[in-house]
Amino acid sequence: ELGIRIPRPLGHGPSRFIPEKETVQVGCEDAAMHTLFADSFATLGRLDNVTLVMVFHPQYLESFLKTQHYLLQMDGPLPLHYRHYIGIMAAARHQCSYLVNLHVSDFLHVGGDPKWLNGLENAPQKLQNLGELNKMLAHRPWLITKEHIEQLLKTEENSWSLAELIHAVVLLTHYHSLASFTFGCGISPEIDCEGGHTFRPPSVSNYCICDITNGYHGGEENHGSPAGSLPVSPAESVCEVEALMEKMKQLQECRDEEEASQEEMATRFEKEKRESMFVCSSEDEESAPARDVSRHFEDTSYGYKDFSRHGMHVPTFRVQDYSWEDHGYSLVNRLYPDVGQLLDEKFHIAYNLTYNTMAMHKDVDTSMLRRAIWNYIHCMFGIRYDDYDYGEINQLLDRSFKVYIKTVVCTPEKTTKRMYDSFWRQFEHSEKVHVNLLLVEARMQAELLYALRAITRYMT
Repeated sequence: ELGIRIPRPLGHGPSRFIPEKETVQVGCEDAAMHTLFADSFATLGRLDNVTLVMVFHPQYLESFLKTQHYLLQMDGPLPLHYRHYIGIMAAARHQCSYLVNLHVSDFLHVGGDPKWLNGLENAPQKLQNLGELNKMLAHRPWLITKEHIEQLLKTEENSWSLAELIHAVVLLTHYHSLASFTFGCGISPEIDCEGGHTFRPPSVSNYCICDITNGYHGGEENHGSPAGSLPVSPAESVCEVEALMEKMKQLQECRDEEEASQEEMATRFEKEKRESMFVCSSEDEESAPARDVSRHFEDTSYGYKDFSRHGMHVPTFRVQDYSWEDHGYSLVNRLYPDVGQLLDEKFHIAYNLTYNTMAMHKDVDTSMLRRAIWNYIHCMFGIRYDDYDYGEINQLLDRSFKVYIKTVVCTPEKTTKRMYDSFWRQFEHSEKVHVNLLLVEARMQAELLYALRAITRYMT
Protein backbone atom coordinates (compact mmCIF):
# COMPACT_ATOMS: atom_id res chain seq x y z
CA GLU A 1 0.00 0.00 0.00
CA LEU A 2 2.87 2.36 0.77
CA GLY A 3 4.73 1.36 -2.38
CA ILE A 4 7.63 -0.09 -0.39
CA ARG A 5 9.49 -2.90 -2.16
CA ILE A 6 9.65 -5.83 0.24
CA PRO A 7 12.54 -8.24 -0.27
CA ARG A 8 11.54 -11.90 -0.35
CA PRO A 9 13.97 -14.82 -0.17
CA LEU A 10 14.79 -16.47 -3.47
CA GLY A 11 15.91 -19.73 -1.93
CA HIS A 12 14.46 -22.31 0.41
CA GLY A 13 16.77 -22.61 3.40
CA PRO A 14 20.57 -22.35 3.54
CA SER A 15 21.30 -24.73 0.63
CA ARG A 16 19.96 -25.18 -2.89
CA PHE A 17 20.90 -28.87 -2.73
CA ILE A 18 19.47 -29.86 0.67
CA PRO A 19 15.72 -29.56 1.41
CA GLU A 20 15.10 -26.93 4.08
CA LYS A 21 13.27 -29.32 6.39
CA GLU A 22 16.35 -31.58 6.49
CA THR A 23 18.68 -28.85 7.77
CA VAL A 24 19.00 -27.77 11.41
CA GLN A 25 16.17 -25.33 12.17
CA VAL A 26 17.27 -22.25 14.11
CA GLY A 27 15.40 -22.29 17.40
CA CYS A 28 15.26 -26.10 17.50
CA GLU A 29 19.01 -26.66 18.03
CA ASP A 30 20.48 -28.28 21.15
CA ALA A 31 22.56 -26.38 23.72
CA ALA A 32 25.93 -27.18 22.09
CA MET A 33 24.71 -26.03 18.67
CA HIS A 34 23.18 -22.92 20.23
CA THR A 35 26.61 -21.99 21.62
CA LEU A 36 28.15 -22.46 18.16
CA PHE A 37 25.46 -20.29 16.58
CA ALA A 38 26.14 -17.60 19.19
CA ASP A 39 29.91 -17.80 18.49
CA SER A 40 29.32 -17.54 14.75
CA PHE A 41 26.99 -14.57 15.23
CA ALA A 42 29.49 -12.81 17.51
CA THR A 43 32.34 -13.37 15.01
CA LEU A 44 30.53 -12.56 11.77
CA GLY A 45 27.73 -10.31 12.98
CA ARG A 46 25.30 -12.71 11.33
CA LEU A 47 24.32 -16.38 11.32
CA ASP A 48 25.42 -17.24 7.80
CA ASN A 49 24.27 -20.13 5.64
CA VAL A 50 27.72 -21.77 5.64
CA THR A 51 27.35 -22.18 9.43
CA LEU A 52 23.80 -23.52 9.08
CA VAL A 53 25.04 -26.28 6.74
CA MET A 54 28.34 -27.00 8.54
CA VAL A 55 26.46 -27.47 11.83
CA PHE A 56 25.60 -31.00 10.64
CA HIS A 57 29.09 -31.61 12.12
CA PRO A 58 29.37 -29.45 15.28
CA GLN A 59 32.86 -30.63 16.24
CA TYR A 60 34.24 -29.54 12.87
CA LEU A 61 32.27 -26.28 12.85
CA GLU A 62 33.72 -25.30 16.21
CA SER A 63 37.28 -25.80 14.92
CA PHE A 64 36.48 -24.00 11.64
CA LEU A 65 34.99 -20.94 13.39
CA LYS A 66 37.91 -20.74 15.81
CA THR A 67 40.43 -20.84 12.94
CA GLN A 68 38.56 -18.32 10.79
CA HIS A 69 38.15 -15.94 13.75
CA TYR A 70 41.89 -16.12 14.46
CA LEU A 71 42.82 -15.50 10.82
CA LEU A 72 40.50 -12.53 10.39
CA GLN A 73 40.32 -10.81 13.76
CA MET A 74 43.07 -11.77 16.20
CA ASP A 75 46.61 -10.36 16.37
CA GLY A 76 48.58 -11.25 13.28
CA PRO A 77 51.11 -9.89 10.78
CA LEU A 78 48.52 -8.36 8.39
CA PRO A 79 46.19 -5.40 9.06
CA LEU A 80 42.46 -6.24 9.17
CA HIS A 81 41.49 -4.60 5.87
CA TYR A 82 44.27 -6.51 4.06
CA ARG A 83 42.88 -9.79 5.42
CA HIS A 84 39.39 -9.16 4.05
CA TYR A 85 40.78 -7.93 0.74
CA ILE A 86 42.84 -11.12 0.38
CA GLY A 87 39.63 -13.07 1.13
CA ILE A 88 37.93 -11.18 -1.73
CA MET A 89 40.85 -11.91 -4.10
CA ALA A 90 40.82 -15.62 -3.25
CA ALA A 91 37.04 -16.13 -3.49
CA ALA A 92 36.91 -14.13 -6.75
CA ARG A 93 39.29 -16.60 -8.44
CA HIS A 94 36.42 -19.13 -8.28
CA GLN A 95 33.74 -16.54 -9.10
CA CYS A 96 32.30 -17.08 -5.62
CA SER A 97 30.19 -13.93 -5.38
CA TYR A 98 28.69 -15.23 -2.10
CA LEU A 99 32.05 -14.95 -0.27
CA VAL A 100 33.17 -11.88 -2.24
CA ASN A 101 30.05 -9.96 -1.15
CA LEU A 102 30.49 -10.95 2.52
CA HIS A 103 34.08 -9.72 2.56
CA VAL A 104 33.38 -6.54 0.61
CA SER A 105 31.02 -5.64 3.46
CA ASP A 106 33.58 -6.62 6.12
CA PHE A 107 36.39 -4.81 4.28
CA LEU A 108 34.41 -1.54 4.35
CA HIS A 109 33.38 -2.15 7.95
CA VAL A 110 37.02 -2.27 9.14
CA GLY A 111 37.88 0.93 7.27
CA GLY A 112 39.07 -0.40 3.91
CA ASP A 113 39.37 2.09 1.04
CA PRO A 114 36.27 1.72 -1.23
CA LYS A 115 38.44 2.62 -4.27
CA TRP A 116 40.24 -0.73 -3.97
CA LEU A 117 36.92 -2.44 -4.72
CA ASN A 118 36.82 -0.91 -8.22
CA GLY A 119 39.43 -3.42 -9.30
CA LEU A 120 42.71 -5.02 -8.26
CA GLU A 121 44.64 -2.33 -10.16
CA ASN A 122 43.33 0.21 -7.59
CA ALA A 123 44.75 -1.73 -4.62
CA PRO A 124 48.31 -1.12 -3.33
CA GLN A 125 51.08 -2.64 -5.44
CA LYS A 126 51.92 -5.00 -2.59
CA LEU A 127 48.49 -6.66 -2.88
CA GLN A 128 48.63 -6.63 -6.67
CA ASN A 129 51.91 -8.55 -6.45
CA LEU A 130 50.02 -11.32 -4.63
CA GLY A 131 47.83 -11.89 -7.72
CA GLU A 132 50.23 -14.36 -9.35
CA LEU A 133 50.48 -16.53 -6.23
CA ASN A 134 46.70 -16.36 -5.79
CA LYS A 135 45.99 -17.69 -9.28
CA MET A 136 48.61 -20.45 -9.11
CA LEU A 137 47.49 -21.61 -5.67
CA ALA A 138 43.85 -21.68 -6.80
CA HIS A 139 44.36 -23.50 -10.09
CA ARG A 140 47.85 -25.03 -10.50
CA PRO A 141 49.73 -25.04 -7.17
CA TRP A 142 52.32 -27.54 -8.47
CA LEU A 143 53.86 -24.71 -10.54
CA ILE A 144 54.85 -22.62 -7.49
CA THR A 145 58.63 -22.33 -7.09
CA LYS A 146 60.98 -20.61 -4.67
CA GLU A 147 61.48 -17.91 -7.37
CA HIS A 148 57.81 -16.88 -6.98
CA ILE A 149 58.38 -16.56 -3.24
CA GLU A 150 61.58 -14.57 -3.79
CA GLN A 151 59.77 -12.05 -6.03
CA LEU A 152 57.27 -11.29 -3.24
CA LEU A 153 59.88 -11.03 -0.49
CA LYS A 154 62.41 -8.92 -2.41
CA THR A 155 60.38 -6.30 -4.29
CA GLU A 156 61.90 -3.27 -2.62
CA GLU A 157 59.33 -0.98 -0.97
CA ASN A 158 56.41 -3.34 -1.72
CA SER A 159 58.03 -6.43 -0.29
CA TRP A 160 56.28 -8.90 2.01
CA SER A 161 57.84 -10.17 5.22
CA LEU A 162 57.92 -13.96 5.72
CA ALA A 163 55.33 -13.72 8.50
CA GLU A 164 52.99 -11.60 6.34
CA LEU A 165 53.39 -14.02 3.45
CA ILE A 166 52.50 -17.04 5.62
CA HIS A 167 49.39 -15.18 6.85
CA ALA A 168 48.44 -14.34 3.24
CA VAL A 169 49.02 -17.92 2.01
CA VAL A 170 46.85 -19.37 4.78
CA LEU A 171 44.08 -16.86 3.97
CA LEU A 172 44.26 -17.60 0.23
CA THR A 173 44.07 -21.37 0.73
CA HIS A 174 41.31 -20.96 3.33
CA TYR A 175 39.10 -19.02 0.93
CA HIS A 176 39.83 -21.14 -2.14
CA SER A 177 38.72 -24.14 -0.07
CA LEU A 178 35.72 -22.34 1.40
CA ALA A 179 34.62 -21.51 -2.16
CA SER A 180 34.72 -25.27 -2.81
CA PHE A 181 32.46 -25.85 0.20
CA THR A 182 30.09 -23.04 -0.83
CA PHE A 183 29.57 -24.44 -4.33
CA GLY A 184 29.83 -28.10 -3.28
CA CYS A 185 26.96 -27.76 -0.80
CA GLY A 186 24.95 -25.33 -2.94
CA ILE A 187 25.03 -22.57 -0.30
CA SER A 188 22.32 -19.97 -0.97
CA PRO A 189 22.95 -16.26 -0.40
CA GLU A 190 21.18 -14.80 2.65
CA ILE A 191 18.11 -12.63 2.04
CA ASP A 192 20.07 -9.38 2.54
CA CYS A 193 22.79 -10.37 0.07
CA GLU A 194 22.96 -9.89 -3.66
CA GLY A 195 21.16 -12.79 -5.32
CA GLY A 196 19.37 -13.71 -2.10
CA HIS A 197 16.12 -11.84 -2.62
CA THR A 198 13.59 -10.65 -5.15
CA PHE A 199 11.24 -7.67 -5.15
CA ARG A 200 8.51 -9.27 -7.27
CA PRO A 201 5.24 -8.10 -5.69
CA PRO A 202 3.37 -10.97 -4.02
CA SER A 203 -0.07 -11.84 -5.38
CA VAL A 204 -2.75 -11.00 -2.85
CA SER A 205 -4.42 -14.38 -3.19
CA ASN A 206 -1.32 -16.33 -2.08
CA TYR A 207 0.04 -14.23 0.76
CA CYS A 208 -0.97 -12.21 3.71
CA ILE A 209 1.48 -9.56 4.91
CA CYS A 210 2.38 -11.63 8.00
CA ASP A 211 3.55 -14.49 5.73
CA ILE A 212 6.02 -12.17 4.03
CA THR A 213 7.39 -10.73 7.25
CA ASN A 214 7.83 -14.27 8.62
CA GLY A 215 9.88 -15.24 5.58
CA TYR A 216 7.30 -17.56 4.02
CA HIS A 217 7.92 -17.57 0.33
CA GLY A 218 5.33 -19.93 -1.05
CA GLY A 219 5.82 -22.82 -3.39
CA GLU A 220 6.41 -26.32 -2.12
CA GLU A 221 9.91 -27.65 -2.33
CA ASN A 222 10.54 -30.79 -4.24
CA HIS A 223 10.95 -33.27 -1.43
CA GLY A 224 11.23 -36.30 -3.63
CA SER A 225 14.12 -38.71 -3.42
CA PRO A 226 17.55 -37.25 -2.57
CA ALA A 227 18.38 -37.96 -6.20
CA GLY A 228 16.11 -35.07 -7.23
CA SER A 229 16.17 -35.09 -11.01
CA LEU A 230 17.67 -38.57 -11.10
CA PRO A 231 14.96 -40.88 -9.72
CA VAL A 232 16.28 -44.18 -8.47
CA SER A 233 14.49 -47.11 -6.91
CA PRO A 234 15.12 -47.74 -3.18
CA ALA A 235 16.31 -51.29 -3.99
CA GLU A 236 18.84 -49.95 -6.50
CA SER A 237 20.37 -47.41 -4.11
CA VAL A 238 20.41 -49.90 -1.21
CA CYS A 239 22.39 -52.21 -3.51
CA GLU A 240 24.82 -49.33 -4.10
CA VAL A 241 25.56 -49.05 -0.37
CA GLU A 242 25.78 -52.84 0.09
CA ALA A 243 28.17 -53.13 -2.86
CA LEU A 244 30.42 -50.39 -1.45
CA MET A 245 30.53 -52.10 1.96
CA GLU A 246 31.32 -55.44 0.32
CA LYS A 247 34.23 -53.85 -1.59
CA MET A 248 35.59 -52.37 1.65
CA LYS A 249 35.44 -55.81 3.25
CA GLN A 250 37.21 -57.49 0.31
CA LEU A 251 39.94 -54.82 0.20
CA GLN A 252 40.56 -55.28 3.92
CA GLU A 253 40.93 -59.04 3.41
CA CYS A 254 43.34 -58.53 0.49
CA ARG A 255 45.36 -56.10 2.61
CA ASP A 256 45.64 -58.69 5.37
CA GLU A 257 46.74 -61.41 2.94
CA GLU A 258 49.36 -59.65 0.84
CA GLU A 259 51.03 -56.28 0.47
CA ALA A 260 51.96 -54.88 -2.94
CA SER A 261 55.62 -54.07 -3.62
CA GLN A 262 56.87 -50.48 -3.63
CA GLU A 263 57.25 -50.61 -7.42
CA GLU A 264 53.69 -51.83 -7.85
CA MET A 265 52.41 -49.10 -5.47
CA ALA A 266 54.27 -46.42 -7.48
CA THR A 267 52.81 -47.78 -10.74
CA ARG A 268 49.29 -47.71 -9.31
CA PHE A 269 49.76 -44.10 -8.21
CA GLU A 270 50.89 -43.03 -11.71
CA LYS A 271 47.94 -44.90 -13.25
CA GLU A 272 45.43 -43.19 -10.92
CA LYS A 273 47.08 -39.80 -11.52
CA ARG A 274 46.74 -40.29 -15.30
CA GLU A 275 43.16 -41.49 -15.00
CA SER A 276 42.19 -38.51 -12.85
CA MET A 277 42.96 -36.29 -15.85
CA PHE A 278 40.20 -37.93 -17.87
CA VAL A 279 37.57 -37.30 -15.21
CA CYS A 280 35.84 -34.10 -16.18
CA SER A 281 32.46 -32.66 -15.46
CA SER A 282 29.78 -33.11 -18.10
CA GLU A 283 28.89 -29.42 -17.68
CA ASP A 284 32.40 -28.47 -18.76
CA GLU A 285 31.61 -25.39 -20.81
CA GLU A 286 33.63 -22.25 -20.20
CA SER A 287 31.78 -19.44 -18.48
CA ALA A 288 33.16 -15.93 -18.38
CA PRO A 289 33.27 -14.56 -14.82
CA ALA A 290 30.95 -11.66 -14.03
CA ARG A 291 32.62 -8.25 -14.05
CA ASP A 292 31.69 -7.49 -10.42
CA VAL A 293 33.74 -10.53 -9.35
CA SER A 294 36.43 -10.64 -12.04
CA ARG A 295 37.67 -7.10 -11.31
CA HIS A 296 39.20 -8.47 -8.09
CA PHE A 297 41.77 -10.57 -9.93
CA GLU A 298 43.84 -10.45 -13.12
CA ASP A 299 44.27 -12.93 -15.97
CA THR A 300 40.65 -14.12 -16.02
CA SER A 301 41.40 -16.79 -18.63
CA TYR A 302 43.80 -18.61 -16.29
CA GLY A 303 42.12 -21.68 -14.79
CA TYR A 304 42.63 -25.27 -13.74
CA LYS A 305 44.63 -27.44 -16.13
CA ASP A 306 45.63 -31.04 -15.52
CA PHE A 307 49.32 -31.14 -14.72
CA SER A 308 50.31 -33.79 -17.25
CA ARG A 309 48.50 -32.31 -20.25
CA HIS A 310 50.33 -30.90 -23.28
CA GLY A 311 53.47 -32.89 -22.61
CA MET A 312 54.09 -31.17 -19.28
CA HIS A 313 55.52 -33.45 -16.66
CA VAL A 314 55.26 -32.39 -13.05
CA PRO A 315 57.47 -34.34 -10.65
CA THR A 316 55.51 -36.29 -8.07
CA PHE A 317 55.36 -34.55 -4.68
CA ARG A 318 56.29 -37.29 -2.19
CA VAL A 319 54.80 -36.75 1.25
CA GLN A 320 57.77 -38.66 2.67
CA ASP A 321 60.01 -35.77 1.52
CA TYR A 322 57.80 -32.88 2.65
CA SER A 323 54.70 -33.36 4.79
CA TRP A 324 52.35 -31.17 6.78
CA GLU A 325 53.10 -33.04 10.03
CA ASP A 326 56.91 -32.95 9.77
CA HIS A 327 57.55 -29.70 7.89
CA GLY A 328 54.57 -27.45 7.09
CA TYR A 329 53.09 -27.37 10.59
CA SER A 330 56.26 -26.16 12.30
CA LEU A 331 56.99 -23.55 9.61
CA VAL A 332 53.51 -22.00 9.94
CA ASN A 333 53.59 -22.13 13.74
CA ARG A 334 57.02 -20.49 13.86
CA LEU A 335 56.10 -17.55 11.63
CA TYR A 336 52.44 -17.13 12.62
CA PRO A 337 52.11 -18.53 16.16
CA ASP A 338 49.11 -20.76 17.00
CA VAL A 339 47.85 -20.97 13.42
CA GLY A 340 49.74 -24.19 12.72
CA GLN A 341 48.05 -25.69 15.79
CA LEU A 342 44.57 -24.51 14.69
CA LEU A 343 45.01 -25.83 11.14
CA ASP A 344 46.39 -29.13 12.39
CA GLU A 345 43.38 -29.63 14.64
CA LYS A 346 40.98 -28.81 11.77
CA PHE A 347 42.72 -31.24 9.37
CA HIS A 348 42.59 -34.00 11.98
CA ILE A 349 38.94 -33.47 12.83
CA ALA A 350 37.87 -33.58 9.15
CA TYR A 351 40.04 -36.64 8.38
CA ASN A 352 39.06 -38.64 11.47
CA LEU A 353 35.44 -37.52 11.78
CA THR A 354 33.13 -40.55 11.87
CA TYR A 355 29.85 -41.63 13.39
CA ASN A 356 30.52 -45.23 12.28
CA THR A 357 27.52 -45.15 9.96
CA MET A 358 27.02 -45.58 6.23
CA ALA A 359 23.53 -44.65 5.02
CA MET A 360 21.23 -47.00 6.97
CA HIS A 361 24.09 -49.13 8.40
CA LYS A 362 25.58 -48.66 11.88
CA ASP A 363 28.89 -49.78 13.45
CA VAL A 364 30.82 -49.42 10.19
CA ASP A 365 34.54 -48.60 10.08
CA THR A 366 34.68 -45.90 7.37
CA SER A 367 38.41 -45.12 7.68
CA MET A 368 39.27 -46.88 4.40
CA LEU A 369 36.70 -44.82 2.50
CA ARG A 370 37.77 -41.54 4.10
CA ARG A 371 41.39 -42.22 3.28
CA ALA A 372 40.52 -43.06 -0.35
CA ILE A 373 38.72 -39.70 -0.76
CA TRP A 374 41.56 -37.72 0.86
CA ASN A 375 44.30 -39.49 -1.11
CA TYR A 376 42.39 -39.20 -4.39
CA ILE A 377 42.28 -35.41 -3.97
CA HIS A 378 46.01 -35.29 -3.20
CA CYS A 379 46.64 -37.60 -6.16
CA MET A 380 44.87 -35.08 -8.45
CA PHE A 381 47.42 -32.54 -7.15
CA GLY A 382 50.34 -34.91 -7.85
CA ILE A 383 50.91 -35.71 -4.15
CA ARG A 384 51.82 -39.31 -3.33
CA TYR A 385 51.84 -41.37 -0.11
CA ASP A 386 54.35 -44.22 -0.42
CA ASP A 387 52.41 -46.44 1.97
CA TYR A 388 49.04 -46.21 0.20
CA ASP A 389 47.73 -48.63 -2.41
CA TYR A 390 46.12 -46.37 -5.04
CA GLY A 391 44.36 -49.40 -6.53
CA GLU A 392 41.80 -48.99 -3.73
CA ILE A 393 40.55 -45.68 -5.14
CA ASN A 394 39.00 -47.21 -8.25
CA GLN A 395 37.36 -49.89 -6.13
CA LEU A 396 35.73 -47.42 -3.72
CA LEU A 397 34.99 -44.26 -5.73
CA ASP A 398 32.72 -44.64 -8.73
CA ARG A 399 32.79 -42.34 -11.74
CA SER A 400 29.93 -40.02 -10.73
CA PHE A 401 31.58 -39.54 -7.32
CA LYS A 402 34.95 -38.77 -8.96
CA VAL A 403 33.31 -36.20 -11.25
CA TYR A 404 31.78 -34.51 -8.21
CA ILE A 405 35.07 -34.55 -6.25
CA LYS A 406 37.15 -33.19 -9.11
CA THR A 407 34.61 -30.46 -9.94
CA VAL A 408 34.25 -29.28 -6.32
CA VAL A 409 38.03 -29.29 -5.74
CA CYS A 410 39.32 -27.95 -9.09
CA THR A 411 36.49 -25.93 -10.68
CA PRO A 412 33.92 -25.50 -7.89
CA GLU A 413 31.97 -22.82 -9.78
CA LYS A 414 30.85 -25.58 -12.22
CA THR A 415 29.25 -27.77 -9.53
CA THR A 416 25.58 -28.55 -10.20
CA LYS A 417 22.74 -30.03 -8.16
CA ARG A 418 22.69 -32.95 -10.61
CA MET A 419 26.30 -33.81 -9.66
CA TYR A 420 25.49 -33.56 -5.95
CA ASP A 421 22.41 -35.75 -6.38
CA SER A 422 24.10 -38.36 -8.54
CA PHE A 423 26.67 -39.71 -6.05
CA TRP A 424 25.88 -41.83 -2.96
CA ARG A 425 22.16 -41.61 -3.61
CA GLN A 426 21.06 -43.45 -0.47
CA PHE A 427 23.31 -41.53 1.91
CA GLU A 428 22.14 -38.81 4.31
CA HIS A 429 22.74 -35.16 3.42
CA SER A 430 24.91 -34.92 6.56
CA GLU A 431 27.18 -37.60 5.03
CA LYS A 432 27.46 -35.64 1.79
CA VAL A 433 28.34 -32.51 3.78
CA HIS A 434 30.99 -34.63 5.55
CA VAL A 435 32.41 -35.52 2.12
CA ASN A 436 32.64 -31.78 1.40
CA LEU A 437 34.57 -31.21 4.63
CA LEU A 438 37.09 -33.83 3.49
CA LEU A 439 37.35 -32.12 0.08
CA VAL A 440 37.83 -28.69 1.69
CA GLU A 441 40.59 -29.78 4.07
CA ALA A 442 42.42 -32.08 1.62
CA ARG A 443 42.43 -29.28 -0.95
CA MET A 444 43.63 -26.69 1.56
CA GLN A 445 46.42 -28.97 2.76
CA ALA A 446 47.52 -29.73 -0.83
CA GLU A 447 47.75 -26.02 -1.71
CA LEU A 448 49.58 -25.29 1.55
CA LEU A 449 52.10 -28.09 0.95
CA TYR A 450 53.17 -26.64 -2.40
CA ALA A 451 53.38 -23.07 -1.08
CA LEU A 452 55.17 -23.99 2.15
CA ARG A 453 57.64 -26.25 0.34
CA ALA A 454 58.53 -23.32 -1.97
CA ILE A 455 58.94 -21.01 1.06
CA THR A 456 61.15 -23.61 2.79
CA ARG A 457 63.32 -23.95 -0.35
CA TYR A 458 63.64 -20.16 -0.53
CA MET A 459 64.69 -20.01 3.14
CA THR A 460 67.29 -22.74 2.75
